Amino acid sequence: MGKLSVNLCGIELDNPIIPASGVFGYGREFAALYDLDILGSFSFKGTTLHPREGNPTPRIAECPAGMLNAVGLQNPGVAAVIARELPEIAKIFHKPVMANVSGFSLEEYAETCAALDAQDQVGWLEVNISCPNVHQGGMSFGTEPESAAAVVKAVKAVAKKPVLVKLTPNVTDIAAVAKAAEDAGADGLSLINTVLAMRIDPRTRRPVLANGTGGLSGPAVLPIAVRMVYQVYEAVSIPIVGMGGVSCARDVIELMLAGATAVEVGAANLTDPFVCPKIIKELPKIMEEYRIESLAEIIGGAH
Repeated sequence: MGKLSVNLCGIELDNPIIPASGVFGYGREFAALYDLDILGSFSFKGTTLHPREGNPTPRIAECPAGMLNAVGLQNPGVAAVIARELPEIAKIFHKPVMANVSGFSLEEYAETCAALDAQDQVGWLEVNISCPNVHQGGMSFGTEPESAAAVVKAVKAVAKKPVLVKLTPNVTDIAAVAKAAEDAGADGLSLINTVLAMRIDPRTRRPVLANGTGGLSGPAVLPIAVRMVYQVYEAVSIPIVGMGGVSCARDVIELMLAGATAVEVGAANLTDPFVCPKIIKELPKIMEEYRIESLAEIIGGAH
């Protein structure tokens, strides 16, 4: 049997499979279905400094090769996550967990990350820089190398644990943003986040989502994710967590060959809640088929 383990920023994972933030909540619903300890880790629901109710409904729109969402970072705020959610996670998952963090100013990012960095079970801070910078007219922090670097510097000033920066694909040159994050001190990168998209209802002649636009995820974005992971791997020397449209073990192999050390699984969890255990079970068979003895050995193998 091939070796599934990988090392992500100094932390050993039994396998590279990580359910992505936004689809896994805090793990409780999935823990009722299977033992979460079979996972490499999981990234819990995006957390902000203050509670957020999220966007108005409808927030979800389907399409033939995926789905759009505009949930709007609904969460109870970092204080409630630390007081209520992390103790519950500790009962159902006995490995380091990934804390996904969002913010609307540098100060919010720093304060939220500092609070989560102090929690024993948090292994990595996954800093989502796709959020609008309220001090700069609402433009996403992740769309410019300079603003991405500013977030990294603010977080690294307060965090001792590895900082993974989650990049938006809605940019002209993702490699430039990735390089800026690395130069500012990021320990790793996560990509890609959802792709900006829209559906229109012919009956109402209006956008399906109340927010107008939303983020496209699902199989449609896998080739985009592979391309961007490949480009970023060429530009940086820090680990990459790849994601975007993953639904089977072959997708995992493809992203790892492009340059990913670990792989997050997002929307597929919503159509099949057992998809992550299935992928973990499939991986040894796929590795045998492609004569792979260790997953760690194929990282960036397509370069």
